[in-house]
Amino acid sequence: MSTRQKISSVRTHRHMAQHICLYVIILLTLASSTFGSEKTTLHLWHPMPAPSRAVLNELVAEYESQHPDIQVHLLYKENEEVRMAYMSATGFTEGGPDLLYGPSDFTGALVEMDIVKPLENLFTEEELAAFDPKGLTWYKDHLYQIGDELGNHLALVYNKRLFAEVGLDRPPETLQELVEFGKKLTLDKNDDGIIDQYGLVWNFTEPFFFMPFYASYGGWVMDKDQNPTLDNEAAVKAFKFVRDMRDVHGIIPTECDYDIADSKFNTGTAAMLINGAWSWAKYMESPKVDFGLAVLPINEETGLYPAPMIATKGYYLNPYVKGKRLEQVLDLMKFLTGPEAQFQYASRLATIPTRLEVREHPDIAGNPIIQTSIEQVSRGQAMPISPQMRAIWDAMRPAYQNVLGGSMSPEEGAAYQQRLAEQKVAELFEGQDYDPDAFNITAILVYLAGVILVVWALYKLIVFFLLPLIRGIPGVQVKESRFGVLMVAPAALFIFGVVVYPFFYNLIISFSNMGLTTVNDWRIIGLSQYGKVLTDSQFYHFFIKTIIWTVVNVSFHVFFGVLLALLLNRPLPGKGIIRVLLILPWAVPSYIPALTWRGMFNIDYGAINIILRNVFGLEPISWLIDPTNAFIAAIITNVWLGIPFMMIIALGGLQSIPQELYEAASIDGASPWQQFKKITLPLLKPVMIPAITLGIVWTFNNINVVWLVSNGGQPGDQTHILVSFVYRAAFNLYRYGYAAAFSFMIFLMLALFSVKFMQKTKATETAY
Repeated sequence: MSTRQKISSVRTHRHMAQHICLYVIILLTLASSTFGSEKTTLHLWHPMPAPSRAVLNELVAEYESQHPDIQVHLLYKENEEVRMAYMSATGFTEGGPDLLYGPSDFTGALVEMDIVKPLENLFTEEELAAFDPKGLTWYKDHLYQIGDELGNHLALVYNKRLFAEVGLDRPPETLQELVEFGKKLTLDKNDDGIIDQYGLVWNFTEPFFFMPFYASYGGWVMDKDQNPTLDNEAAVKAFKFVRDMRDVHGIIPTECDYDIADSKFNTGTAAMLINGAWSWAKYMESPKVDFGLAVLPINEETGLYPAPMIATKGYYLNPYVKGKRLEQVLDLMKFLTGPEAQFQYASRLATIPTRLEVREHPDIAGNPIIQTSIEQVSRGQAMPISPQMRAIWDAMRPAYQNVLGGSMSPEEGAAYQQRLAEQKVAELFEGQDYDPDAFNITAILVYLAGVILVVWALYKLIVFFLLPLIRGIPGVQVKESRFGVLMVAPAALFIFGVVVYPFFYNLIISFSNMGLTTVNDWRIIGLSQYGKVLTDSQFYHFFIKTIIWTVVNVSFHVFFGVLLALLLNRPLPGKGIIRVLLILPWAVPSYIPALTWRGMFNIDYGAINIILRNVFGLEPISWLIDPTNAFIAAIITNVWLGIPFMMIIALGGLQSIPQELYEAASIDGASPWQQFKKITLPLLKPVMIPAITLGIVWTFNNINVVWLVSNGGQPGDQTHILVSFVYRAAFNLYRYGYAAAFSFMIFLMLALFSVKFMQKTKATETAY
């Protein structure tokens, strides 16, 4: 062996030793953190807003100080996020947190999926008797939730300061007065034709906030048998009442979601607000608000009070917690629902405690806000906790928004929501009537294909991993080859865990009846889910919209990306700064610019309409109210976000083209256009075709922008693309088998397109 080879061998072994030492140090660190810790970590997931989170953090810190051997890990997610995350973690992997905090309407779905533990045998009768019965959530003769807060209800919040400015000294007592007071409090203070202060704001696009008015006309969402009851005179009158408040009386904004309503009231630019108990603490601390609370005013026409839906907020227990850990988790639950904890929440946040002894405390009994809240709760109705409620919400939303958008009359909207609710309730429970004893040739073929796939995977594992590890790679020293395989192994395992396994699991699920009631007992049923996809008219409707979405977006991405790249490839003052500014939309997480653009599209206060009105003298455009305009708004946002990627790819391709080709073409008399056509385009092709393919795939599956800009497909679920539609089917109606088949259809379409597109365009061929 030569001296150079010896030195190389020594260096190789030194690097190997360094890597091995590094791995040993990491493993020892992990082992010491795992086995050396004496504390037990309990996990709690919750959707509490900021004021409640502050109290929870203090309570947990106090509990940890009392129990040095316990550490409580808190994870905050939004209401829908925490529900879906818990279902995924607990329903599919038997994992998830020890405790889940949330509203009682989670109960039905969690019980049907069998991912919450009954509590009646874990608490004594004396312990349960200390709670208001409404604070204990029972379902199918079992107790599943212990509440620490009663209500989760809507009421009328008003700003006493703004009332006094127009000579009003009390809140409205009837719906007629609500309109009259709203007119007095709706002001254009500087006479510029733009309303500066609205009389009333609330999230009137969501059916939960519509429910009190529906109830005031005698309506309710379902009968005693859990059947939808949405097509009636009450629904028609309630639709008209809400629509007239905006379009006839003008006391509410043309466009108003939760964030807009919250911001306007909190900044003193709205006099009244309909919102829930979870939000009041923030308004009480606002310097712009002289906080007042009142019950929702009576409907003189019917003599009925608006009845908001009432729910309990509290704790659910993971069914897989057992042994000593179960005792520790129960102790934590009892502490967080105990008298001291509930007093802290009630005294600081004006919530209604579920413990009767806390309500009798002088500070609580004498609190006018809590007492008004209790009065409002007494006039409300308990929110149904059965899973059908999820389907009903999904049916009411598009009908209600279509009525507000003008595409349906109130009568049409009432009939549509009833028809849609019946359809969605049926979809919610599909698959549970499957006969497991029935002969199914497709199931046999699927299982056989699975066995073949496993054998093939084991063969590949042995040939490409184990044999090189044992024998060594030909032409490479055995020790070095083994080390190389070991270094690749973690990445291979990671790819298998996050890509390969989920892909094939999804494929198997697509042949199953997995749904809400069968998530833990699903069966292979054949091709019926694919049949449902292919016979669903919505699949073709949203497929066409997705094609339009993809073609328009990618066309603009490529056109403007190449155009900007051509400009940046020339000598240009400040080119570095310009390049950085143009890349920023791509560098920032997409949800930030998507929400920013959504704000810019607001009909009254958005920057785009302000420019149209003040600069061009045009009428404001209802970007987010009209379905077509909402879809265009999502496209504009995504075009802005996608241009930088194509620009960077094109710029890299342009800089790789030899300048001698352009010089030779100039000598031959070629015009700039001829140079672009004969030199630039052919040499950009190998770079741009793969980028365009990626852009098509990304855009086809880009749920973020269309979901955030349109606020989940609004108005009326008419701005969906395929991927956002299947997302709603999977996580709103728990149609997991259907969603798996749907998503695999999307995969097949994109895979076939990508292969054919690359072949047709000959992207891998050299341009020389």
